[in-house]
Amino acid sequence: MITLNHYLILAAMLFCIGLFGVLTSKSALRVVICVELVLNAVNINLAAFSVYVAPREAVGVNFVIFLMVVAAAEVGLALALLITLNRTSDISAIDRITRMKG
Repeated sequence: MITLNHYLILAAMLFCIGLFGVLTSKSALRVVICVELVLNAVNINLAAFSVYVAPREAVGVNFVIFLMVVAAAEVGLALALLITLNRTSDISAIDRITRMKG
């Protein structure tokens, strides 16, 4: 039987993989994907604790759905920004993006 600990371990592994990818990656697209991994780890934690704490209420599931909408909006905005930057100048690495500095 799958318990709460299994979900927490899975979420911790996803969070660590996502954090490692964000901190070490130079590709902007890979950073966006790793941020999504971190957000999915948070979603797994919210859903697991929601079922564990209040199995008959759908409060945690509402938060999970809200976070999925926020994550989808974040991906759409990040990909639009990356496509725009790639079309205007050939940028493939994050460390060479200096046009966005104020």
